[in-house]
Amino acid sequence: MREIKSASIIEAVRQMAMEAAWDLEPDILEALLKARDRESSALASDVLELLLINADIASREKIPVCQDTGVAVVFVTLGQDVRIVGDLMAAIQEGVRLGYDEGYLRKSVCDPITRVNTGTNTPAVIHVELVPGERLHISILPKGCGSENMSGLTMLPPSAGLEGVKDYVVDLVVKAGPNPCPPVIVGVGMGGTFEKAALLAKKSLLRPLGQPNPRQDVAQLEQEILERINDAGRGVHGLGGNNTSLGVHIELFPAHIASLPVAVNIQCHAHRYKEIDL
Repeated sequence: MREIKSASIIEAVRQMAMEAAWDLEPDILEALLKARDRESSALASDVLELLLINADIASREKIPVCQDTGVAVVFVTLGQDVRIVGDLMAAIQEGVRLGYDEGYLRKSVCDPITRVNTGTNTPAVIHVELVPGERLHISILPKGCGSENMSGLTMLPPSAGLEGVKDYVVDLVVKAGPNPCPPVIVGVGMGGTFEKAALLAKKSLLRPLGQPNPRQDVAQLEQEILERINDAGRGVHGLGGNNTSLGVHIELFPAHIASLPVAVNIQCHAHRYKEIDL
């Protein structure tokens, strides 16, 4: 059995929390570059260029790419043959606290009733999946409020079919307009139950941008939804053009015969995430 000390987890999460705030991953930068080059609107193209300049400054100066440094959503894949020496959940929370403090990142987490800020950007939202083996994989996905607030979930009847799914996703994204800071990445969860669909939608955002679902029919659905969203013409920051969305990611789970849950989790153009194997 492999042992991992909680101190290693604290340090890894601390570093990822800071780096996620100021370093966009190569797949995101490449998607923004391609969007700029194919943009039909001169104004939107200029905005995309500014977004790329902003990302470059943030990376070089080690300052947040966006002032909303979000709620830290952490996905953990824990091998059943790994023994954590210490408290896994406490270590992740401490890593988030340290990262947001030392990185001078805005602390946005508050009590939902009193609205009193916790002052630490914790508690983070943590999802743990137990798998075979000796692997510990941690991903951090800071979720800003502008995009998170535009997300949604519906319980469609199975008779709605794929057209119903497409209509729901496209309408949600188009009606969101400039609020989620497009061009957006659209995460979609289909199937399971109420809460499973929402988790699938968020987890789909961790898939590298531009990588289609391995199932051909699902990949085709992703492409159809993406084209419909962009054809609607909302565009970059609602200024028009053909780049409302950079990508659509769909994840599936078997559902009850009487139900078709569909969740949509929208991510802004500053799609920040980091991952590590320990």
